[in-house]
Amino acid sequence: MTITTAVLITIIALLHFYFLILEMFFWDKPKGIKAFKLESQEFAKKTKVLAANQGLYNGFLAAGLLFSIFESNLRIASFFLFCIFIAGIYGFYSTKNKVILFVQALPAILVFLFFTFF
Repeated sequence: MTITTAVLITIIALLHFYFLILEMFFWDKPKGIKAFKLESQEFAKKTKVLAANQGLYNGFLAAGLLFSIFESNLRIASFFLFCIFIAGIYGFYSTKNKVILFVQALPAILVFLFFTFF
């Protein structure tokens, strides 16, 4: 694994750790409500447990990517990047929020394509 590949994978991992923080700790705070365009504080409070679970999954994705760097294993990285890509596609499909495509799906597939073809 090249240094460039490791750096790109780390960026995706850090992005997903950021999602973990937003979803687990700031979901019902102004920062989370704004980031996820939630309809109200009340809705945020009602869905806080679901969001925390979702955040935990984002943390597992990030941990998997970091593990792939530790193991210097592009097959592991490919698996987690593909999982992130699919999650981003589904997130867009289910919410109709294009931001998910550009913040989650596109970066993951671009990093995958980078180390696959370069």
